[in-house]
Amino acid sequence: MRDVVVVGGGPAGLAVALGCAKAGMDVVVCEKRDGVIDKACGEGLMPGAVRALAALGVDPPGHAIGGITYRQGTAVAHAAFRDGPGRGVRRTVLHDALRGEALRHGVEVVRQSVTGVEQHADHVRVDGLRARYLVAADGLHSAIRDTAGLAADSGGRKPRWGLRRHYALRPFSDSVEVTWAEHSEAYVTPVAPDTVGVAILSSVRGGFDEQLAAFPDLAARLADAEPASDVRGAGPLFQRTSGRVAGRVLLVGDAAGYIDALTGEGLALSLTAAAELVRCLHGDRPGDYDRAWTTTSRRSRWLTSGLLWARGKPALARRVVPLAARAPGLFSFAVDQLAR
Repeated sequence: MRDVVVVGGGPAGLAVALGCAKAGMDVVVCEKRDGVIDKACGEGLMPGAVRALAALGVDPPGHAIGGITYRQGTAVAHAAFRDGPGRGVRRTVLHDALRGEALRHGVEVVRQSVTGVEQHADHVRVDGLRARYLVAADGLHSAIRDTAGLAADSGGRKPRWGLRRHYALRPFSDSVEVTWAEHSEAYVTPVAPDTVGVAILSSVRGGFDEQLAAFPDLAARLADAEPASDVRGAGPLFQRTSGRVAGRVLLVGDAAGYIDALTGEGLALSLTAAAELVRCLHGDRPGDYDRAWTTTSRRSRWLTSGLLWARGKPALARRVVPLAARAPGLFSFAVDQLAR
């Protein structure tokens, strides 16, 4: 019998698997897709995420990020990271680095879809595999979350979606540049000396070019650049859970609940939660994980929820960046909280 079965071979699942292997546990990852996995995301790693990866022995190549810049009309607010740089890393590069390190530490990765989960007093059975614990890292629309009875209603919140495309273009700066429009935000992240990622979050559905039209200055800067990847999408983004633990099933990453990509710290939160989950499993105290997740994610959830609430109020949304520009100390404080 295995110690841990991880369902989902993205960054959160691989971080758990790698941490478990380093702690001496026998772990297998079930992932239905083969090879390196891509996904729509902003691809900007906060300094805290860079440190969390380093603690796992993972150092993916990318482009250093020195801070965050917000733009809205003529208003511009900038905050530098105070505690070391972040890093722009293509999702495929990050996945390859995590997967390679996990394999080097003896983690078995099998190509397998999980269709059934049975819980018993001292183990779980997953499509023929037996393990003491099952970690669900199967993403935003987690099937395991539903099976375990941990999914919760969204409460009628207005949905938002994300789109991402890369461009062969020298980065504009060493910052993640975020431009606010009426219903959406555009994130430009340097991921290599000759490549930027452009992610757009919006409460209005539409194709990438249609969404980009809401940002005429950015569209003009990208007009002569060659797309360097296909468009990828994700959403609806907001996902609620009633908890992160159901017996011997535990949720991590986006499967554990997701508010929005607005603040760009989803991966940092996933890596922090993964480390807490490994600690709880290694100590054979799975019930401690829910409390640990709540504690470590509290600051992120408050900041993201607050900013998302303001984004949903048109009169307030128009003032977010001008206020940040007039109060640089406050903006720097908020960015510092997100960067940890």
